[in-house]
Amino acid sequence: MSFISKRIGQIPPYLFAEINKKKAAMIESGVDIIDLGIGDPDLPTPKHIVDKMVEELQDPYQLKYPSFTGCAEFRNAVADFYLRQYGVKLDPETEVLALIGSKEGIAHLIPTLIDPGDYVLIPDPSYPVYRMATMLANGQYYNMPLTKDNNFEPDFTAIPKEILEQSRLMLLNYPGNPTAATVDLSFFKKAIYFAQKHQIPIAHDSAYNMVTFDEYRAPSILQAEGAKEVAVEFGSLSKTYNMTGFRIGYVVGNKEIIKALSILKSNTDTGQFTPIQKAAAFALNSDQGCVAKHNQIYKQRMLSMVEGLKSIGVKAEPPKGSFFIWAPVPKGYSSTEFVTNVLEQTGVILTPGNAFGPSGEGYFRVSLSVPSERLHEAIERIKQNLKITIS
Repeated sequence: MSFISKRIGQIPPYLFAEINKKKAAMIESGVDIIDLGIGDPDLPTPKHIVDKMVEELQDPYQLKYPSFTGCAEFRNAVADFYLRQYGVKLDPETEVLALIGSKEGIAHLIPTLIDPGDYVLIPDPSYPVYRMATMLANGQYYNMPLTKDNNFEPDFTAIPKEILEQSRLMLLNYPGNPTAATVDLSFFKKAIYFAQKHQIPIAHDSAYNMVTFDEYRAPSILQAEGAKEVAVEFGSLSKTYNMTGFRIGYVVGNKEIIKALSILKSNTDTGQFTPIQKAAAFALNSDQGCVAKHNQIYKQRMLSMVEGLKSIGVKAEPPKGSFFIWAPVPKGYSSTEFVTNVLEQTGVILTPGNAFGPSGEGYFRVSLSVPSERLHEAIERIKQNLKITIS
C-alpha cells in the first residue's frame, strides 16, 4: 500500500538533488569535486546588503508575520527599478507582488492559471521546474524546441492548432537557462503579438536579467507594446546580488494575473521575512557598482572557459548573458554518457543537456559559479584524465 498521491508519484527525482547526492558520496570517498553543475553564485552577497539585513533584524516589529503581498518598501523599490532600468511604469499596489524566490512564484503561477488537462507551452530545453509544476497541477505541457539555428528562440508558427486551443500559459526565459541565449526587444514584440492573437498569457522568467556582458542589456518583456495586457515577468535578486539563500523575488505586470496569484499565495504561505524584503529593497535602490563588478568576474571566467573548452575540442559560443555556457557534446557520445565519463574520471560535475528537456540532448551545461582557478583545474583534469577521444 502506498500513501503517496499519483500526482507526486509521476514526478521524477529533482535533477540537482540527485547531483548533490552523487556529489556527497564522492566527497565522502575522498574525491576532490569541482562542481560546475549548479548555478549557485560563489561570490559573496555585497556587504552593504548584509549590513542592512542585520540592521533590520534589530527591530522587533520586523520579526512578525509579513504581508503576503510584500512590504511597501520592497514593492516600491521594484517599481523604481523597472522605471530606471527599462522605462516601464508599474503600480506597486497592483502590478508588483513579492515572492519567496522566483521559483516559488513560477510554481504557484501555473496552478493559478491552468485547470487539470490544460496545456502549458514550455521552452525545450528549460528550467525543470516549468514541467514539474505543470505536472503537479495535473496539467499537460507542450515542448517548444529551442535550436541553435533559430537563436534558441521558439518557433511559434510550429505549435499545432489543437495545442494552442488548449493552452492557458506560455513560459519564456531570457537570458536563458540552460542555453544562455539572449534576445532583443523585437522578439518580445513578436511574442506579445502571438499571445494577444491566441489569448494565451505569457510568463517571462527574467532571473538572469542583470547578468550581462559588454554592451548587451537584457530587455524586459514589459517594454513591448501591450505587454501588460497579457504578460507577467518574474525577477529574482538571487543572481544579481548573490542572494540565493535569501529567497526573495517578485512578479510584475498584468494586474489580473498578479491578483489571482496573490489569492493562491495568501492561502499557502505568509510571505517572505520582512528583514529580507527590506534588505532586497536596499539592494535595488543602492549603488549598483557591485553588479558591474560581479559581471566582469563572470565575463573573465566565461572567456577563459570558452578557450579551455576549445582546447579539448569543444566549440562553445561565448554568451552575452547568464553565467552558463551551453556547449555541444563531443561526437559519439550522448549528453549523459559524456558528463558521466567526466564525473567518474575527473571529479568534475557538468549537467547533461537532456536533463532540461529532449531538445537539450547533444549539449551539456557549464556553470561559472566557481573561482577561475577551479575552472582552469577542471579543464586540466579533463585533458589529462578523460579516457575518451574528444574530436
